[in-house]
Amino acid sequence: MTLTVNIPDDLAAELGNEFQNLGHAALEALAADAYAKEVLSLEQVRRMLDLGSRWEAQAVLKQHGVWPGHSAEEILQDARSSFEFRNAIP
Repeated sequence: MTLTVNIPDDLAAELGNEFQNLGHAALEALAADAYAKEVLSLEQVRRMLDLGSRWEAQAVLKQHGVWPGHSAEEILQDARSSFEFRNAIP
């Protein structure tokens, strides 16, 4: 999905001085808010931001003042990932 946001030119210029990539900054803010409201899981935040690991997703959330917790779904996903990792080792 492509989302277009209209920002007045003068404000966009000021924001551009602070943020290298306004689109990504907006996407991070949306992901953090959605996680805080329990709309997205940590894994969904990771996918939305195209991050390589859950730890990167947690770091982004922390930068936005959202402290990741562990829902039952996330604990089960961690257990599945751990099981797959253990079985991948010869």
